Amino acid sequence: MSLTRRNFLEGAALSALAAQAVATAQDPKTGMPMRTLGKTGERVSLLALGAGSRWLMYKDLDKGLEALDRALKAGINYVDSAASYGDGQSETWVGEYLKTHKKNFFLVTKITPRKGDEAKRQIERSLKLLGTQQVDLMHIHALGSEEDLAEVEAKGNILDVLYQMREQKVARFIGVTSHTNPQVTKTMLERHDLDSVQMALNIGQIGNSAPSNRIGEGQTGASGFERIAMPVALKKNMGLTAMKVFAQDKLLPAASIEMLMRYAMSLPVSAAVCGMPKLEYLEENIRVAKAFKPLSREEMQKLPESVSAQMRASIDHFFSDHVDA
Repeated sequence: MSLTRRNFLEGAALSALAAQAVATAQDPKTGMPMRTLGKTGERVSLLALGAGSRWLMYKDLDKGLEALDRALKAGINYVDSAASYGDGQSETWVGEYLKTHKKNFFLVTKITPRKGDEAKRQIERSLKLLGTQQVDLMHIHALGSEEDLAEVEAKGNILDVLYQMREQKVARFIGVTSHTNPQVTKTMLERHDLDSVQMALNIGQIGNSAPSNRIGEGQTGASGFERIAMPVALKKNMGLTAMKVFAQDKLLPAASIEMLMRYAMSLPVSAAVCGMPKLEYLEENIRVAKAFKPLSREEMQKLPESVSAQMRASIDHFFSDHVDA
């Protein structure tokens, strides 16, 4: 088979997988668009609640839980927490909610330590704070360099621990997140049996990756998830979620919140994880999600062109060493 024909067939297959990934149906009760989280078969809301630093900006527990309750009642059913968010504060807040409410959402957390014994201790703490014996999805948090990948993969370290958690039903599904290195993420996805991946997908980071010594040139290792890592996730039918949709607000006001959300949601993702630090932001994002219409191919190509080279360089530099907290 010629290379041209092989490329054509691979492209056609990828397009079919992408079309399958974006198949959307509205929840009849809430009107929230729902998609299937890849091979997990779970139906999740197109808009997911990022329970990280933006959620913790409510500062007051009651206000944070009010936002969570509003989100769930509006149809959001994917709650994205992590052990490192507020050093356990995010998981504590979710756990407080679950003390008085039945769990009716897809609960996600992330584990940071690479050493196996440290990862196990963090998992034990997470389950205690959340007040549960099982989470729906457990991610390896913030995959970075090739050296980091080697540590993740080392015998007995966090990857092996997560396989154990899945086998023991402590986590129904497992995966990985990254916002700094699409090439390393691609390698991770190709090598291992994961159910889910979360990656940085926005209009400012669609370029090809480049060596870290070119940080600040607009083409660093923090760019290119859409072109490098996403196709692997689609080929393996993994649950794919977008994060950093607003690039930590660095893309505002160059593009509107609505257009940034529509861009991410027009990609073959199951959900777009957004931080919503005020109730009015939450309500606006819910409105955008419920009224979602995919961008045209022309709009998908044109929107990234609105981001200047200087802004791309700034975003690349920021995410090259950004730490979720």
